Amino acid sequence: MTHLQLGIPKGSLEKATIELFAKSGWRIDVHSRSYFPDIDDPEITCSICRAQEMSRYVEQGTLDVGITGKDWILENDSDVIVVCDLVYSKVSKRPARWVLAVPAGSPYRSARDLAGKKIATELVNFTRRHFDAMGVDVTVEFSWGATEAKVVSGLADAIVEVTETGSTIRAHGLVIIEDLMESNPRLIANKTAWEDPWKREKIDQIAMLLQGALRADKLVGLKMNVPTDRLSSVVEHLPSLNAPTVSPLYDSKWCSVETIVEETVVREILPRLKAAGAEGIVEYSLNKVL
Repeated sequence: MTHLQLGIPKGSLEKATIELFAKSGWRIDVHSRSYFPDIDDPEITCSICRAQEMSRYVEQGTLDVGITGKDWILENDSDVIVVCDLVYSKVSKRPARWVLAVPAGSPYRSARDLAGKKIATELVNFTRRHFDAMGVDVTVEFSWGATEAKVVSGLADAIVEVTETGSTIRAHGLVIIEDLMESNPRLIANKTAWEDPWKREKIDQIAMLLQGALRADKLVGLKMNVPTDRLSSVVEHLPSLNAPTVSPLYDSKWCSVETIVEETVVREILPRLKAAGAEGIVEYSLNKVL
């Protein structure tokens, strides 16, 4: 039987990825002492590996498909198919940023000011290419964690580090002098697997349902009963993907209205719907919107 080899990223994305697959229709069970989780789909086998290495394994064909960040695809200069972006909205409200930071009291104001200096980062290859493209000669050294401390302790003159808000960087007495890249998770595929009709169809299925689950994450459903003579005034308060669904009730003086709306607008429109005549309003969560 043909199988699709799926890579699950270990670390900060692991839990969110497994939850996303669950919402998309696949249950993945991770065992504490195993790198090979169970999945309730006989056509898929799973492996867990570091996000930093994922694109290499996918490029080599060890994995057919996997999830990793844009940053690590660029760092490894991997020749893979980017099937789709996956913005995990429940995990992060903004993309991860890779930034260039220096001590707050230093004389460095731009990347060019760092000529001849030492940069500490986990993103070594990308950082070297960035400075090479500007013609700025720097020494880039690998840092395995606690990168901010390298500057504080005098082991480096600047760092290239990942952040969302910049609060950790500021807490270490550093300032950001340049944004280098924004990164978010991506579903990537091996080129040979992508050309295989069966695997391509399976990858497309996964991509469609993952994106449907992510889209649903920002939306909710609303149902309500409305007097027919108040229908127009209620509907005018309803944003929706398309026109709301209106169905007659047994009592001909009432109808049922159902729609899908952005979760963030619900708190604003519920009082208006109530004032316009809607009753029995029910809000419910969604698993997928395709």
